[in-house]
Amino acid sequence: MSFFSEIMIFNLESIAVLFSILYVVLVARENIWCWAAAIISVSLYILICYEAKLYAETGLQFFYLIMAVIGYFFWKVSADKKQLNIKELSIGNHALILFVGIVFTLVLGFILTIYTQAKLPLLDSFTTVFSIIATFMVIKKILENWLYFIAIDLVSIYLYSSRDLQQTAILFVLYAIIACIGYYNWIRLMEKNA
Repeated sequence: MSFFSEIMIFNLESIAVLFSILYVVLVARENIWCWAAAIISVSLYILICYEAKLYAETGLQFFYLIMAVIGYFFWKVSADKKQLNIKELSIGNHALILFVGIVFTLVLGFILTIYTQAKLPLLDSFTTVFSIIATFMVIKKILENWLYFIAIDLVSIYLYSSRDLQQTAILFVLYAIIACIGYYNWIRLMEKNA
């Protein structure tokens, strides 16, 4: 990577980090404008992850872009109808989610290992697969999304620091902290609405 490319990635990463933090803070506050912040941050991360040869993460960013648009409209319609409340899933549902997530992680990790030059394909696959699952949980306002994201964030800290994306690694430290706060805030909001 040239010096110019490194500076450009650093600047893009800085902006992406700011909008990513804004996104998570707004989600924790159950604010619909979280989705606008997500659109900006993931658009930048598409470029950053591709340049870092984190191909599953690049694909994940495209998914996030689509989900940000869907999430905005889903939360908007639900807010207008006063329907979408925070809810919890059963242990059986989580067991099924974990099983399916692990299977897809192994399959994607195998594909990336065989057909690409991806770095850390199994970890890249884990964060990608479970981020997709957790993002659907955010859109549906399922409380445990925060717990999934804490695990994803902890793995992502290593993943991004190993690719010399230190700002993004720090972002995932902040994500983990905000996810803890978000979890307790959503419990409070859930009890308030009960």
